[in-house]
Amino acid sequence: VTIPIVGRKVFFPAFWLLSGLFLFILINNWSGLLPGVGSLYTKGITGEWTPIIRPGNADLNMTFALAAVANLAWIYFIIRYAGPKVILKDWFGNKANKGELHWGMFYLLGFIFLLVGVIEVVSVIFRPVSLCFRLFGNVYGGESLLHSMFNIGQKLGAPDWLSTIMSGMVPVPFYFLEVLIGLVQALVFMLLVSVYIGLLCNHGEGDEH
Repeated sequence: VTIPIVGRKVFFPAFWLLSGLFLFILINNWSGLLPGVGSLYTKGITGEWTPIIRPGNADLNMTFALAAVANLAWIYFIIRYAGPKVILKDWFGNKANKGELHWGMFYLLGFIFLLVGVIEVVSVIFRPVSLCFRLFGNVYGGESLLHSMFNIGQKLGAPDWLSTIMSGMVPVPFYFLEVLIGLVQALVFMLLVSVYIGLLCNHGEGDEH
């Protein structure tokens, strides 16, 4: 799946990173569906009830660590397999053909591409933040929704017998939804990292590029 994205040159070195991220995120996402995860609470020192076990990716520290590892690996791959010259040319270089344009237009486009490169650098800096909060928001939101469905009978003021039935039936469709969301989020995280690597490393490979 990732060969056309990252390129044949980087596929094997990046395979272990991408497959590891996918499996680790998938297992952590689906761990929130296990009985007791996120639903068993203990009273802390402050008197507030906190869950004993939570899904790993419902914690911002975990998703930040994943984003940091992915971006450090990205820096290694682009320097190792693309090189500083390709990176600078891709970000700040003039993509226009000097022989097909008036010299004034060529240098004007060069200035525009330089500004675009600055914007690209800013977007690269914010990539870990976007990766981190995208995964955290989806997993934490799904966990909160699932727990709300378990207690929907009580929130609606239904009798105890009806609340018990609702807590056993209403969450079922959301369980299947969370299975799908957990898979999609793991795939999205892996593919985004693949695209980031391929944007700089997948050059000069003929028809594949």
